Amino acid sequence: MRSLLDIALPCRCAICSEPGDGLCPGCLESLPVSPALAPPRGLDDLVALWSYDGPTKALVRAFKYRNHRDAIVTVASSLAALAAHEVDAVVTWAPTTVARRRSRGFDQSELLAREVARAGSRPVRRLLAREPGSPQTGLDRDDRHLGPRFVARRRSPPRVILIDDVTTTGATLSAAARELRWAGAERVVGLTVAVTE
Repeated sequence: MRSLLDIALPCRCAICSEPGDGLCPGCLESLPVSPALAPPRGLDDLVALWSYDGPTKALVRAFKYRNHRDAIVTVASSLAALAAHEVDAVVTWAPTTVARRRSRGFDQSELLAREVARAGSRPVRRLLAREPGSPQTGLDRDDRHLGPRFVARRRSPPRVILIDDVTTTGATLSAAARELRWAGAERVVGLTVAVTE
């Protein structure tokens, strides 16, 4: 049964704004497939769903800056399928800063990670905290390579699936993986929605 909110404010596709459940089939089909990726230092593997181009930019911006959470369910289901072969892995994420989380009201990577874990019937844990610093968005490639700084919140399980929204140089995932390994991880696999080329 549809709620009054669904009737008053129906769900719309995050890309084309047509009525639907977050991401319509046509727009889903239009997303450019990601190339195979070499994992950055510290990761055993890295897989992205799509290239960060055209409609993928619109999708990522919709859930990152406009809180278009209904699109996350479809995206997370696809990410979970990419990691189906990772046995006994715990899902975590590369968190944003406290300031960014406060200004947006959420951490998009955490939302993705929790939904990926639900879709894949896996445990999810907050394993990392991000230290204050400049956001990676808007930095040039050289500055991005410095990466953000993370701190382990607890001992890491041996196998970890690390979620982030977009990877460019891999510096964020690499910095997060380094801290996870310091905290006990033996295998770290990165999963992202998109990769810039």
